[in-house]
Amino acid sequence: MNAANNVIENLNKTQAACARACLRAGRRPEDVNLMAVTKYAADQDVLTLLESGRIRHIGESRVQQAAQRWTKPSFAKYNISKHFIGHLQKNKAAQAAKLFDFIDSIDDIDTALRLNACARALNKTLGVLVQIKLTDRQTQSGVSFNEAPLLVQELKKLDFLRPCGYMAIAPKTDNPQSLRGLFKKVREAFERDFPPQLPQRFLSLGMSEDFETAVEEGSTLPRVGSKLFASNLEGV
Repeated sequence: MNAANNVIENLNKTQAACARACLRAGRRPEDVNLMAVTKYAADQDVLTLLESGRIRHIGESRVQQAAQRWTKPSFAKYNISKHFIGHLQKNKAAQAAKLFDFIDSIDDIDTALRLNACARALNKTLGVLVQIKLTDRQTQSGVSFNEAPLLVQELKKLDFLRPCGYMAIAPKTDNPQSLRGLFKKVREAFERDFPPQLPQRFLSLGMSEDFETAVEEGSTLPRVGSKLFASNLEGV
């Protein structure tokens, strides 16, 4: 199987697994969108996904690396929602505001203020997600469950940022089922703070290892990278 066929086969299997998770949870598969995390993927593999027309959201975590890719004419021609999913440094806010449609990792008001100023200079409204911290790791970004709704309220006061959901990164585990309670808790916060009548709302939970459990618990935008770009995918 050549590289392009391998990527499409991975996409087929991953989307099928996502659909099965929706059915197990009594959800509509069309209510969940896979985010393709492209930061480690080869350009040609990403282009293969874009050419398929089946991916509407991509995620990158390094601003400069993403700029090198998404400003190329071969990538820029695609109308796709670009999400920044890494920890945003204030000195990268201007470049991120220009390049991305969504910043999914907001966890402090100072960065948000800087981002809002950059978006204002561009006359551009950015979608933002607040990152909730689910681990005790010092290197893990995010705010606590108690702080999250307070930050959302502060973001609503900013004219060029549009808060539209929560993002969280679950602890690593060999048993994704053990994460079910955490995912449920984030979903409950999401439903409380982002009502269904909003024009856009995203609950970004789940990665390649645990996205099925996350989807069963309500994720609308799981972030999948290795499942899509691995050279061999032994089922999902």
